[in-house]
Amino acid sequence: MKPLTIALTLLAVGASASHVGAQQPPRAAAMPTEIVLQRETFSYNGGGRRDPYKSLMTSSDVRPLLSDLRLTAVAFDPVGNNSVAILRDTFSKQQYRIRVGQQLGRLRVAAIRQRAVQFTIEEFGFNRQETLPLSSDTTKVRNP
Repeated sequence: MKPLTIALTLLAVGASASHVGAQQPPRAAAMPTEIVLQRETFSYNGGGRRDPYKSLMTSSDVRPLLSDLRLTAVAFDPVGNNSVAILRDTFSKQQYRIRVGQQLGRLRVAAIRQRAVQFTIEEFGFNRQETLPLSSDTTKVRNP
């Protein structure tokens, strides 16, 4: 916290005579008057954390929201941990290829299943789990 000092210098000037020929006594030189305003300023060194004074809605840390995401495809690996899911952000039209453990804004991929992705959502110091199902059944055979 540092004090911010602003100094203003005002010059006191009197009104001139409005009558022609009126004599006024000689005036002393105008005396400057100085006014000092002090105000505290604050700065935030977050050390890698989010600035608490910024709005959460304008921060890119919030995006993408789970409600904006659509699960379009899953490449499922039942044996190992090599599953990949493809998500589409309906808000920004961006595509994400995610794996287990990957962070996506406030969302962390907890598990990838054959037809769903499970996320751990971290908000305001609390964690909750949400599941995003596959948007359409891609296993159906399409007739020509």
